[in-house]
Amino acid sequence: MSHIDPTRAQFDLFKGLNRDETCEMLNLVKLRDHAAYPEGHALYDQGLSGAEAYARYGAESGPVLARVGGTILWRGAFRCTLIGPEGEDWDHVFIARYPSAHAFMAMVKDPDYARAVIHRQAGVATSRLIRNAPTETGDVFG
Repeated sequence: MSHIDPTRAQFDLFKGLNRDETCEMLNLVKLRDHAAYPEGHALYDQGLSGAEAYARYGAESGPVLARVGGTILWRGAFRCTLIGPEGEDWDHVFIARYPSAHAFMAMVKDPDYARAVIHRQAGVATSRLIRNAPTETGDVFG
């Protein structure tokens, strides 16, 4: 099963949480080999890879991320899954930080973001987007 956009229930749960707290979103992204733009889109038959489509998404959505006060807090290069489903591997692993869930909502409602997200939808095979709130760090697990 592919996970590219949130379901209505997932989005409603997100919106029901505290919107004033800092919002850190863990992103796990697996790209398609070939971008899947909808028929009729200008890039439909251009032969772009999923990576090329996702790069367009990043370039076009980056200014919106900055405009709402968001930033990429951490980025890593996936190596392997030690505990978890076999066969899941990720092309992009990162944490985006927003000053609040209000800022995240402002981003996804921004007209420039709405135009950029088509590239994400075309390039992504499956993904996970997991909302977190920052907590204190320390020297022990748990």
